[in-house]
Amino acid sequence: MKTQIEAFGPRRWLRVLPAVLVIALGLSSATRDLFAQGERGAAAGIAVLGVMMMFFFALALAMYVYFALALQTIAKKTNTENPWLAWIPIIQIILMLNIAKKPLWWIILCLIPLVNIVILIIVWMGIAEARKKPNWWGILMIVPVVNLIVPGYLAWAD
Repeated sequence: MKTQIEAFGPRRWLRVLPAVLVIALGLSSATRDLFAQGERGAAAGIAVLGVMMMFFFALALAMYVYFALALQTIAKKTNTENPWLAWIPIIQIILMLNIAKKPLWWIILCLIPLVNIVILIIVWMGIAEARKKPNWWGILMIVPVVNLIVPGYLAWAD
């Protein structure tokens, strides 16, 4: 009699895992069809997921580099100390507060859910004012897609 562990051997897990990922991620019907075709389909499905993960990782890395370069450029143009802080994930909030000339204890407010949205908009308004741009550019940070343009505009305009 097989134990429950033996019933779920390595081959069984390779067949079950893609189906669980499809259900969890809600992927397209074409990807679901790949998973339904046995071992070969499971391997193809895993390959598709791997490519998708690499794509999203590359996209996230590109956005991080863009944001860090923009923030570093803004810090240099406003003569803020330590512009290299833009490259350290949580610490870049301190740099943003320094550029906007806001108190450093606001970093605590930036770590509170929902409050951080309001605080970061106020900080981006201060960053826009430090770059001698209208402060409504900071409000645009809550608009999807436009918030990708705002840091670049504040960094490299004029």
